[in-house]
Amino acid sequence: MAFNGKTLLICNCEETMPLDGGVLAKACGGETPPVANQLCRAQLDTFRRALRDGSPLLVACTQEAPLFAKVATDGKPGAEVVYANIREKAGWSEQAGEATPKIVALLAEAALDGPPTKTIRMKTEGVVAVYGRDEKAIEAAKQLARDTETVVLLDDPQEVMPPSLTDAPIFRGTVKAARGHLGAFELSLDGYAAARPSSRRELAFETPTDGKRWTCSLILDLTGGAALFPAPEKRDGYFNPDPKNPALVQRAIFDLAAMVGDFEKPQYIDFDAALCAHSRARLTGCTRCLDLCPTDAIEPAGDHVAIDAHVCAGCGNCAAVCPTGAASYAMPAGNFLLERPRVLLRAFHEAGGGDNPVLLVHDERRGSETIDLIARQGRGLPARVLPFAVNEITQLGFDFFAVALAYGVGQVRLLSVGGEADELVGLSQSIVLANAIAGGLGYGAARIALIDDEDPAIVEDRLYELAPRGGSKRADFLPAGGKRTATLLALHHLHAHAPHPVDSLTLPDGAPFGTFEVDTAACSMCFSCVGACPTGALQGSADTLRLSFVEDACVQCGLCRATCPEKIVTLTPRINFTDTTRDPAVIKQDEPFACVRCGNPFGIKSFVETVVGKLAGAPDAAIENLKMCDRCRVEATHHIDDGGRPT
Repeated sequence: MAFNGKTLLICNCEETMPLDGGVLAKACGGETPPVANQLCRAQLDTFRRALRDGSPLLVACTQEAPLFAKVATDGKPGAEVVYANIREKAGWSEQAGEATPKIVALLAEAALDGPPTKTIRMKTEGVVAVYGRDEKAIEAAKQLARDTETVVLLDDPQEVMPPSLTDAPIFRGTVKAARGHLGAFELSLDGYAAARPSSRRELAFETPTDGKRWTCSLILDLTGGAALFPAPEKRDGYFNPDPKNPALVQRAIFDLAAMVGDFEKPQYIDFDAALCAHSRARLTGCTRCLDLCPTDAIEPAGDHVAIDAHVCAGCGNCAAVCPTGAASYAMPAGNFLLERPRVLLRAFHEAGGGDNPVLLVHDERRGSETIDLIARQGRGLPARVLPFAVNEITQLGFDFFAVALAYGVGQVRLLSVGGEADELVGLSQSIVLANAIAGGLGYGAARIALIDDEDPAIVEDRLYELAPRGGSKRADFLPAGGKRTATLLALHHLHAHAPHPVDSLTLPDGAPFGTFEVDTAACSMCFSCVGACPTGALQGSADTLRLSFVEDACVQCGLCRATCPEKIVTLTPRINFTDTTRDPAVIKQDEPFACVRCGNPFGIKSFVETVVGKLAGAPDAAIENLKMCDRCRVEATHHIDDGGRPT
């Protein structure tokens, strides 16, 4: 049996899983695969023979992946082998007998060929800075100095005994500002001074100076005060353990020493500045990513933002809330994240899994550990709960939820294990938006929700307590095009098959869909809004004297409202399901005013008439001037005749 051209090797793990090759073959419409009993030990030759056959392999075991990888390297270097976990995710469960559709789905998803992950190079070859207040910093530096170039910086040291052997230079100073990343930190110091070598009973220092700048590759912060960086646990190369806890200090020293050398870090975000709706003409529009980045890796950079890939910790909040797709998550790249649920849910349905699957989204570290504990210590996952691993659950935005619902998922549960509340703000906003649309179309409330608990037993109970809820008629469109295209495809599918379809729904503030309205009577048709619109939702020019709006393209960034000189623009979040949203709708159309002197067209008729009406009672000459084109106004003002001569 093969999945996506990969030969399946499956094992019942010493009969701890009720796997039946015939049932499995029937469920997925393939040949009956042999079911091994101990593929990783007694039947390892089965794996070796499959390697020699030359086709890519799909091994339904992740626990022994290191062993299989070693055998593959020894026997056939370069062999393509991928792995799927069907044991903790399906087979080790009190509902294992009903889990065949889920197993088929997990195998189909694992067999997908994902895009490669981009990386950036980071190098630490400079100084390690130990920042502290007392002898603890000196002692830590002594340990690190054995293998690295280390310096000590003491913040307001009091009665610190000088070391008898200077393993690392000692300075005093207070860090006023810190920036940078692993391999390239920069500290701004006040009160900076070097320790005097003649220090006897306590450290003495030279005359201090302010404004000193330090560069270093790694930082060990033992001050016990406020961290030097936001979200310090996400800043690679920066360690700030509690100095009162020796075990944590030693762990930090051990981890820091291991970070000396060359590294490759994933490039978490792809960014297209041309799509960014942050700013135009120094007026601020969208700030969604700036508001949510926990590490301050994003900064304004003119009309767009700039993302420092070296500082980015990969939470994905920016990509999740970006309305245009300017920021997209690159683990995985492209639309692969949306392709996975399509394949997973299609395989589940075609294998007879029913119409009420639950997608359990979890991160690849703590979430996977929780699922393992549920399988090993509890009842295991229910047969209709499909685990879906991502790098970070916060990378998911409204587009993912809309697509998942369109592909037929009944419910989505996101497993947050130890997540900070402030890091879940963007995700929570996307959940609220998705639930508002699902509820408004009659699919019911709370289709998508967080399970925010670290106790595997509680997580297990929450999953078993979920009442079955059928999903939408399953779509099978390819998630092609950009983020916006895939989202709109999903929304129109959900609307087409909704229990209670409506033409439009009012959405929560901050939603990336909505209307543009303008007070047409007050509009001078200066077209500032058109020039500011980053998505092409607003169209028109002074030549056509027509202002049009394409609702499907509007992301509610607010640049049109900020740019409008008359301040007459109103934006209203909503989703409109009618076909009218795809084509330009005329907001205002006018004709030019005819000059009362030469008859040539100029300006905008309605605007000139409005201004003239407001000037009722003004001198006739002033009113007549307003009705003239620029040339005639000059000629009338300077009394120039038709021959160009002053009169």
